[in-house]
Amino acid sequence: VMSGVFTISIDGRDIEARDGETVFSAARRAGLFIPHLCHREARAYRPAGACRACLVEIEGEGRLAPSCARKAEPGMRVLLDDSARAVKARRMVFELLLASAGDAAREDAAFMRQARRLGVTASRFTPSHAPRGSDETHPAFAFHADACILCGLCERACMDVQVNQVLTLAGRAANLRVSFDCGDPLAASSCVACGECVMVCPSGALLPKTVEKTDDTPETLINTVCPYCGVGCQITYHASGGRIIRAEGRDGPSNESRLCVKGRFAFDYVHNPQRLTRPLIRLPDREKGVNIDPANPLTHFREASWEEALEAAAAGFRRIRGLHGGDALAGFGSAKGTNEEAYLFQKLIRAGFGTNNADHCTRLCHASSVAALMEMIGSGAVTAPFMEVMNADVIIVIGSNPSENHPVAATYIKQAARAGAKLIVMDPRGQALKRHADIMMQFHAGTDVALLNAIMHVILREGLADEAFIQARTTGWEEMKAALAPFAPEPMSRLCGIPAKVIRDAGKIIGEAGSVMILWGMGVTQHVHGTDNARSLINLALMTGNIGKRGAGLHPLRGQNNVQGASDAGLIPMVYPDYRPVSDDAARARLEDLWKADLSAKPGLTVVEIMQAARAGRIRGMYVMGENPAMSDPDLNHTRAALAALEHFVVQDIFLTETAMFADVILPAAALAEKSGTVTNTNRQVQMVRPAIPAPGEARADWRIIMDMARHMGLAWDYAGPAEIFAEMKQAMKSLNNITWDRLEREHSITYPCPAPDHPGQGIVFSERFPTPDGRARFAPAGLVPPDERPDGDFPFVLTTGRVLEHWHTGAMSRRAKVLDALEPEAFVSMNPADMAFRKIEPGSMLRVTTRRGSITLAARPDTRVSEGLIFIPFAFVEAAANILTNPKLDPYGKIPELKFSAARVEPA
Repeated sequence: VMSGVFTISIDGRDIEARDGETVFSAARRAGLFIPHLCHREARAYRPAGACRACLVEIEGEGRLAPSCARKAEPGMRVLLDDSARAVKARRMVFELLLASAGDAAREDAAFMRQARRLGVTASRFTPSHAPRGSDETHPAFAFHADACILCGLCERACMDVQVNQVLTLAGRAANLRVSFDCGDPLAASSCVACGECVMVCPSGALLPKTVEKTDDTPETLINTVCPYCGVGCQITYHASGGRIIRAEGRDGPSNESRLCVKGRFAFDYVHNPQRLTRPLIRLPDREKGVNIDPANPLTHFREASWEEALEAAAAGFRRIRGLHGGDALAGFGSAKGTNEEAYLFQKLIRAGFGTNNADHCTRLCHASSVAALMEMIGSGAVTAPFMEVMNADVIIVIGSNPSENHPVAATYIKQAARAGAKLIVMDPRGQALKRHADIMMQFHAGTDVALLNAIMHVILREGLADEAFIQARTTGWEEMKAALAPFAPEPMSRLCGIPAKVIRDAGKIIGEAGSVMILWGMGVTQHVHGTDNARSLINLALMTGNIGKRGAGLHPLRGQNNVQGASDAGLIPMVYPDYRPVSDDAARARLEDLWKADLSAKPGLTVVEIMQAARAGRIRGMYVMGENPAMSDPDLNHTRAALAALEHFVVQDIFLTETAMFADVILPAAALAEKSGTVTNTNRQVQMVRPAIPAPGEARADWRIIMDMARHMGLAWDYAGPAEIFAEMKQAMKSLNNITWDRLEREHSITYPCPAPDHPGQGIVFSERFPTPDGRARFAPAGLVPPDERPDGDFPFVLTTGRVLEHWHTGAMSRRAKVLDALEPEAFVSMNPADMAFRKIEPGSMLRVTTRRGSITLAARPDTRVSEGLIFIPFAFVEAAANILTNPKLDPYGKIPELKFSAARVEPA
């Protein structure tokens, strides 16, 4: 008998139970049905035992017991259906609740299904309350109070699982009711529409408005991965009649069934009528620019066959390659496609175009993190999954707003803080995590290194550095100690705006902790000193010994759903797959043999450098797959001029994006929900993507389009599908060792590195040595580097940009999702109310925001989270594109632009 496993009896049948397991859980594993309403078998839900629907009789005890809350014990004898008393009690519970819900409960809801199974189809009782009415104010879901059975499951979903603290049960006795905030209408409440309450509601009182099914066509359930952020939530789509009608979270390793508003309600972008469905070729003499209605591309393009479009696309590239060489070409791949597609794209640019000018959106998010991580610890990926915050003593979140950008990851942070972990949040802008934080450091923008070095100075002076770890596993400590000497809290306090006492308190908390998890985002990286910022965080982890153990690690939260995988697959101009430098002769020879092609040893240009070269005429042709640089790049006027200057431009996408408006040839692609493949999330979890619906019209999967393009470029590529591409990737990437397509089909998710064919993968890495030549990490001291430009009399504000919860990056997908567009329909600039009052700016009034690169006009929004002198603009709105304003100045190491700091002027429009 396995340790911790024992036998209990249910209705005379012996079943296996485990230490700490409830009677309900053991029965369910054995296939036995026990009614339940307030209980959910998911790790984040605590048993409540409130509704009494799961009552059982336990021999030797006088009272019936709620099986969901009663722990199983060796030898326990349970009576389920063999107890007339328990059966009668369970039926009585359903009969009473049926009287309460009456005709309002949905017939297909779990409550009514279970009632029918128990033989309860009517109630002898009368309702104890007057009609409660409905709330239809929210665009994502509705609340029908008359159908509510007050089981409390929605409250636990909101309070304990998502930790949004919006929904609660208020009142007493007959006045008990579900309440949002202080009884506010749904649309006026602080609800973030994660939909957890909707998912768990057993009676249909909470219902999504996004379900599109209108006939009796059978539903198909498809297990796949969410297409939005890097958390990589596993998801189940319900499809019917070629359409996705509903989404629900699966019990994946990074989400445990949770989703956010985008994953749960924003799948309908795939059905938007603006989807590209046929190849397009530009009409002669049509001016290039953001000047086309995405619903009507035929004003500037004509439809073409795939053969004509592919030949036109490839012919332009062949001509430029023949006349000017491969370095006159470039390609931007996508972090929203699959690993296989990212791999094929960079292979085409290198083997077909003859250049390393291949990049993607990592250049605009975590390139500086990867540069610092590679330099200091020999690996560019996270050292531990974000779920390790649940085991951490201290959690540091800096330059990241997980509640809006990685909402499901934020639930783990909030749960950990509630469980007793110390949470330290550092950000120039306030955020939702502030209310959960022990210390909130709202420091001056651009002073990350000053603040972090001051904290490390405190740890050093207080004798809290982990000397044993430092001596055993690092190099460069003496130089690091010397570099920290000038960074006492008092002078740094004046620079970063955080009181010296707060800096000292933070340093002591971090230094005394047994484990510290450090998470960061683009607020750290998108600076000219972004690599120095990341170096400082790595220095902090090294000096406190917080790598390679439970509850500790370095985790740059990755932005898009496959930015980690696309980077691993080599979609970076200076490295091949698995981050082998293009100048490495052995790595290059190995790929030349695998690909049967000659490869360049010259590092390629990065995103912004490619645009600069295009403007200057050195880059003449480009191939862009699933990227939108006409919205995402800094200094958009310059970027758009560069796109217009290209001799030949091919775009492959699902919509006529702002970038596609500059194209000569447009190739219609399949969305993630329409194809097979793998993606790799921020935790290094390689996960299987499956098609839920067919692609519309003639749209094709990106891998197939890339393969066809390669054939037209003269390459003899012939892949049967993503599985065959994955098999080739395994030959090029040791990181995929022991991860096979068959395993992923069965197991859905495997973490790399994976040491054995039956191992789930290593979440926590570098517990014994680092992947450096000597096995040691190295300290890299960082000094003070100012932002490229500072506020002055003409530009007195600091502008920072970013995402908002309701939209995704450039809005190509999210602004075509009905719920998201209804929740956040227009561009805005957030300002501190004091700045607005001083300038007599009314909320909602139109403002012109100007930097040295351009102006945009948008609505004013008061926001106390924004410090005085700071303004924030999301970059998802083409009508007020924030990146018209941003600074293209590059970090010298990561080659990332300074998107987070620009000097700006604000005036009435």
